[in-house]
Amino acid sequence: MLKQSIISTVALAALLLSSAHAAPKATMTKPDFTKGDPIPEGANHDWTLGATGTRGWMYSEKLCTVDARQISITKVDPKSPADGKLAVGDVILGVGGKPFSYDPRTEFGKALTAAEAKDGKLALTRWKTGATDEVVLQLPVLGTYSKTAPYKCEKSKKILDAGCEALAASMANDSNYARQNPITRSLNALALLASGDPKYLELIKKEADWAKGFSADSMATWHYGYVMMFLAEYTMATGDASAMAGLERLAMEASTGQSNVGSWGHKFATPDGRLYGYGMMNAPGVTLTNGLVLAKLAGVKKPELDLAIKRSTKLLRFYKGKGSIPYGDHSPWIQNHDDNGKNGMAAVLFNLLGETEEAEYFSRMSLACHGGERDTGHTGNFWNMTWAIPGVAQSGPQATGAWMQEFGAWSFDLARRWDGTFTHQGPPEMMNDKTGGWDTTGAYLLAYAMPRKAIALTGKRPSNIPQLDEKSAQAIIMDGRGWSNKDRNSAYDALTGDELFEKLGSWSPIVRDRAAMALARKQNVPVDKLIELLDSKNLYARMGACDALGSQKAAAAVPALVKTLKHEDMWLRIKAAEALGKIGEPGMVALPEILTMLAKGATPTDPRAMEQRFLSSVVFGQMLKKSIDGVDRELLQKAIEAGLKNEDGRARSEVANVYTKYSFEEIRPLLPAIHQAIVKPAPSGEMFASGVRISGLKLLAKHKIKEGLPLIIEVMDIQSWGKAGRMPECLSVIEAYGPAAKSILPDLRQLEQDLIKHSEAKGLKVHADRLTAIIAKIESSTETVELRGLNK
Repeated sequence: MLKQSIISTVALAALLLSSAHAAPKATMTKPDFTKGDPIPEGANHDWTLGATGTRGWMYSEKLCTVDARQISITKVDPKSPADGKLAVGDVILGVGGKPFSYDPRTEFGKALTAAEAKDGKLALTRWKTGATDEVVLQLPVLGTYSKTAPYKCEKSKKILDAGCEALAASMANDSNYARQNPITRSLNALALLASGDPKYLELIKKEADWAKGFSADSMATWHYGYVMMFLAEYTMATGDASAMAGLERLAMEASTGQSNVGSWGHKFATPDGRLYGYGMMNAPGVTLTNGLVLAKLAGVKKPELDLAIKRSTKLLRFYKGKGSIPYGDHSPWIQNHDDNGKNGMAAVLFNLLGETEEAEYFSRMSLACHGGERDTGHTGNFWNMTWAIPGVAQSGPQATGAWMQEFGAWSFDLARRWDGTFTHQGPPEMMNDKTGGWDTTGAYLLAYAMPRKAIALTGKRPSNIPQLDEKSAQAIIMDGRGWSNKDRNSAYDALTGDELFEKLGSWSPIVRDRAAMALARKQNVPVDKLIELLDSKNLYARMGACDALGSQKAAAAVPALVKTLKHEDMWLRIKAAEALGKIGEPGMVALPEILTMLAKGATPTDPRAMEQRFLSSVVFGQMLKKSIDGVDRELLQKAIEAGLKNEDGRARSEVANVYTKYSFEEIRPLLPAIHQAIVKPAPSGEMFASGVRISGLKLLAKHKIKEGLPLIIEVMDIQSWGKAGRMPECLSVIEAYGPAAKSILPDLRQLEQDLIKHSEAKGLKVHADRLTAIIAKIESSTETVELRGLNK
């Protein structure tokens, strides 16, 4: 078996340390290159400037280039159209004889598209050493993108053919190609396969020989999905069974490496079915599921594979109609219409499975994601760009054509180099673009290969969802407008109240949320009109009304919201409960009803107890945050005991917020459930799973419950992610037990030695010193502490 040593592993591993979404760099002063200003120090993000053969830097702020008006040339390729006409240090001030007037990245991209459609002449206004002149570059003539591009589009065909030629040459002649990232390597091989051209079969077979022996320990979840997709598509397209053993091995490793709730993280799961580190990550998870589904179509027949697909799709299916698939086991993401391309991945996945409603929703979300939304993404926008067209294409040629006209045409043309290859562009001035410099040729060419329908990923298995007409596709494009990283509000703030009310009924949860927030910023919003929407025949309008009423803190809406808690739609019930929580004291009349709902737990229609999860946040994070006075204790006890069994660590931690509000006598009946929540960690939400355990330990220590003592070191777990936060808390628990902790002194001394041994390398010295002092104090104490048992 080939053991892969991968250069990109270090880059991908850095994802672990990154924030959930991209953050812009600190604001810099915008340089004026015509006055001799240099490119600011540390501003290292330049751009491929299409088929010119150049790269250039432009100013950006808040992940946008809209304020730039100059492009400083940073590189000119020999023998390219710009060779001999432009030089490093030249400044581009405009295109087509006019200075840049809005976003030079967009304007330059559109000028490229226009030039390639006509005579290939790209006219640039160039500043050089104090003088301004016009420079004309000759680009290849490719024609115009069709209204249904890449379908029935000669330009798309030319780009695909030229790109495949260049890609094949690179694969055959580049001695370093074998060291390429396995994700981009698999995408490149998939693109050649998707071209349907038999002349690439020898190269593709060579890549299949590599892929069938592929294995990785680090970041395996990121790589396996793409490698499996390639091997499965290769097997189905060629009938070559030689890769089946490797495909089956990869599929089994991925299936058995799944967590008990159907998720994957940076690594495969531990033997107990939980994830390492901070837990679930959907970016590798959805692609792994796509790989497993394709492996099954290719002939892998294993019950473990079937179970893994069933678990994962149950998890992902929840997000239909609620927002974008989020980073991990979080609430639906409602900032953008896609989040790291996961909606595009899901559109492909559910279409492969024949699940029409899910595929339709995620495809529409992909279509609405363009411009500033598509520019963003966790540690870069590689995944957002890779899965854009595959997701949109499920809705048909009018959908892809509309998306290309809105965003894809100019951005794709800007990313395509003069030799036909593509390099990852990334978002403007992003701090954590961990995919910077990746070869994205295959990723882009897969989009252009859609009309060939040569493999399942590019349409060989036809779409099961209704195909959009031109008008409907354009309407969804409009849903994605009016938002950028620099300006998230003004477009919606400019709308009238009636227009915002109409948007509250949008199919898009992102549009509904933006409209609700805009209404919250307005004066004299007619609350009675919002209350009327709660009885609308449009389910989306009811959800939008809940969002708006919560933002308005509309006490008058409480009776109508309480009534809405009885609705058959789970998400509407949750939205109503969230609105009641935001309203505050007037909404407390709904508490008994919400506690009853929370105590219900999992049901056949809600197998992961998601309703309970969100209601836990409402009840314990809002309604009972300050006090539990006057609350029915029996009802509250049932809700707490049920909530502490939720599979999500964050939901359990929300429940723990009430521990300190009880007297000992009141909380005594709950101690077994609290203890069990410490003993058995939540199977999901690993990032937050320690919260309820630490809260429980603090409670047991406060009341000197002996069963808490042996759990302290287990919860501290100095070998696992997040120890920096757990250790001070657990050391405080030991101090709270005081002399009663003598029974665990042998364990504490061993812990002390472990901390001292690794203190310098892992930054644990401060904790080691503190533990040494605690041990000394316990050993010297002559005080006797009486411990209680859980049931005494």
